[in-house]
Amino acid sequence: MDIATFKASVARATPPDELDRPLKALWHAAKGDWDAAHKLVQQDEGEPRHDWVHAYLHRVEGDLSNAGYWYRRAGKPAARGALEAEWDAIAFDLLAR
Repeated sequence: MDIATFKASVARATPPDELDRPLKALWHAAKGDWDAAHKLVQQDEGEPRHDWVHAYLHRVEGDLSNAGYWYRRAGKPAARGALEAEWDAIAFDLLAR
């Protein structure tokens, strides 16, 4: 799946079946369902892709201290730019794998 298809899928009622958990979490985050997204990434804590999305979600929440913890676990620098740009960057990276 490419980034355009993934972004377009957010208009659907449910995420595409072929998405893995971190991408499904991003999908739910784009729909504004933070709780569903958070539950998905909590299932595989310690896996860098999940931890990166987890960091993003805590940044969305405004808990920058907690976000920092998850960025470190993911091996990523703490994001400082627009949330939308970070969502795009994470989605692009995860889709490219």
